[in-house]
Amino acid sequence: MIYRCLACLLLGALSWGQAANPTSSQPPSPPAQNPAAPSSPAPAKPAADASDCKTIITRAEFEKLVDALSPNMAPPARRQLATRYAMGLVMAHEAHKMGIDQGPRFEELLRIARVQVATQQLGQTLQEKASQVPDKDIEDYYHNNSAAYDEASLDRIFIPKNKQMPTPASKVKPSEAETKKLQEDGEAAMKTEAEALRKRAAAGEPFSKLQDEAFQFAGLKAKPPSPSMGKVRRSNLPPSHVAIMELKPGAVSALISDPSGFFIYKMGEKDTVPLDKVKEEIRGTLRAQRMQDSMQTIQQSATPELNEKYFGATQGSPLVPGGAPPQSPSDPN
Repeated sequence: MIYRCLACLLLGALSWGQAANPTSSQPPSPPAQNPAAPSSPAPAKPAADASDCKTIITRAEFEKLVDALSPNMAPPARRQLATRYAMGLVMAHEAHKMGIDQGPRFEELLRIARVQVATQQLGQTLQEKASQVPDKDIEDYYHNNSAAYDEASLDRIFIPKNKQMPTPASKVKPSEAETKKLQEDGEAAMKTEAEALRKRAAAGEPFSKLQDEAFQFAGLKAKPPSPSMGKVRRSNLPPSHVAIMELKPGAVSALISDPSGFFIYKMGEKDTVPLDKVKEEIRGTLRAQRMQDSMQTIQQSATPELNEKYFGATQGSPLVPGGAPPQSPSDPN
């Protein structure tokens, strides 16, 4: 995050410099063409007409910059950073000559930037702490949530809820009431067909055959989906379908209805995913939970209040932490 912000800032400076000096075919040299070779640091020239002014960025200084932004930065990104940082120094030098880096407004911007950087660093630190999940916590979570790691081989029949309406022989468009009646009759017919298919499934007829018939009855020309779902966990199912994980092997579920259609499941083999296969998944879950808990603890440690007399009903007003609201300016205007 910090690197992206700096890179965008320096890229903007680079664009400004090119526009300000269109006749120059050679931009100022970057600070380090090859940061890995400390014997030949490259100079950065603050201005084209000040060739006698030179700033040297040593290998140690550049690597300190990289460590602060992104310690694992790839070599191509390091080279890009070096070029942009050099141009940033050129722009900062020019800003200093113009007196832009002085005064109350600049100091206020620095204060805001400090708050932003501190917030980002806090988030990074909390993330690092949240990532330190002991193996014991992972094992406890696995055993306390064993149902979440049940795995089953499932077959499923999907029956559309709506029957494809036939093309009317007459060119006269049916009325709204007639269209509604056709849709209701079609839905009723599909439900009756779904119930009949469920009975046949429970009697042992192949799911693939029943799936084909369901689409044919609905008047759909599209290829029906394969009934085989492979190995599935509870998290892979819609919430209203999770109960089928309690079926015994070989059992067929009751007819399940939701807005998309009707469903019939058949339970195959059941097992529990071993801990070593889901260890990293659990680690990620606990890391996210700990990060969320840490952020909530900090955010709930203070109650932001606004001085409504000053801010009124304005949305998005600055927050003031602590128990007491700020005093309104004597002249808000």
